[in-house]
Amino acid sequence: MKLDTTVDVGGPSPYRIDIGSGLLGDAACVSAQWRGRHALIVSDTHVAPLYSERLQSALRIAKPSCNINTHVIEAGEASKTLANFAAVIDTLAVQGATRDVCVFALGGGVVGDLAGFVAASWMRGIDCVQLPTSLLAMVDSSVGGKTAVDIPAGKNLVGAFHLPRAVVIDTATLATLPARELHAGLAEVVKYGAIFDPGFIAWLETNADALLALDDAAIAHAIAASCRYKAAVVERDPFEKGERALLNFGHTFAHAIETEQGYGGLVHGEAVAIGMVLAARLSARLGLSSDKDAARLQALLERFGLPVSIPAELSADALITRMRLDKKNDANGLRLVLWDGMGRARVVPGVPEDAVGHVLG
Repeated sequence: MKLDTTVDVGGPSPYRIDIGSGLLGDAACVSAQWRGRHALIVSDTHVAPLYSERLQSALRIAKPSCNINTHVIEAGEASKTLANFAAVIDTLAVQGATRDVCVFALGGGVVGDLAGFVAASWMRGIDCVQLPTSLLAMVDSSVGGKTAVDIPAGKNLVGAFHLPRAVVIDTATLATLPARELHAGLAEVVKYGAIFDPGFIAWLETNADALLALDDAAIAHAIAASCRYKAAVVERDPFEKGERALLNFGHTFAHAIETEQGYGGLVHGEAVAIGMVLAARLSARLGLSSDKDAARLQALLERFGLPVSIPAELSADALITRMRLDKKNDANGLRLVLWDGMGRARVVPGVPEDAVGHVLG
C-alpha cells in the first residue's frame, strides 16, 4: 500500500482526497472518517466481486465489532434510477440504520452518484465515503458532492448536493478497468486542461502514451492534478452558483446525446469528448476562439481513443430539444459553457439555436 499524495478540499465542509495504490486494503485510510459503528457498502456487479471483500476486511480490522451491510446494483447507467435509489433506502431501513451509519460508495460514477444521493436523503443526511474505481469517477464525480439519479426526461435531473466525508482513490483498481472506460476517464482529464490550463494540455500531449499504458507516476499525476483543479473550483463555489458551471464544458451536448441515444450507446466520457469538440467548434463559429484550438483538442481526444463526432442516427433537432432541458438554461434560452481558446472557458448566455444546429450538422 502506497499513499502517493493527498488533496485537501476546503469550503464549509472540508474533506481530504487520498490517492495511492492499494488503499482499499488500508484499514486506517478507508476508516479514517468513519464515525459510527454501522456501514453500508454500495457497489455494482462488476466491482463488488473484485473489491468488496477487501474493503470489508479493512473496515473490520479498523472496527471489529462493526455492523456492515452490502447493496449491489447491476453495473451500468441504466441502474441510476429512482427505483434503485428506493431499494438502497430500503436496505438502510432493514438495517435499522441511524444517523451514525456511513455509506461507502465502491464503484464508478453510477455507484457514486446513487450512493451519494442516498446518503444525502437518509435522515436528511449521513456520512458518505467515496471509493471510486473508474478513472472518470476518480477525477470527476467522486469530488464535489453532486449526487443524482436519471429519469426518462434526462440525466441527473433528480439529486442533491452532498459533500463526501472523504474520498479514497486506489489507483490499483485501474488495472481491472476496461480500456474503453480508461479512455472515457481521460476525456474528463483533458477537460480540466481545456477549461483551465493550456500547460496541462501540453503535459497530456507529451505523456499520452504513458497514461494509456497506466504508468504509475503519470496516472497518479493526472489524477492529482485533475482533483486539484476541481477542488479549487468546488471550494469557491460548492453549490454551482457561478464558476463551477465551467466544469460542465461539453456536458450539455453530452447529456443530450446520452439521453437521446438511450442506454447501451456511448459511455459518459465518450459523450463528453464529443461534447467538448462541439463546444469548441461552436465557440469558433461564434467568433470566440480559433479553429486551431478546436483542432488541437480534437487531436488529443482522438489520441486517447475517443470519438469526436455525433452518432449518425441522432438528429440535430432532437438534440436541441434535449438541450433545452439543461439545468444551466435561463429565460434567455440556451446557456452553454464555451471558451475563448484553450484554458479559457466561460459561460455564454443566449446562444442562438441556429448556430448550435450548424455545429450539430
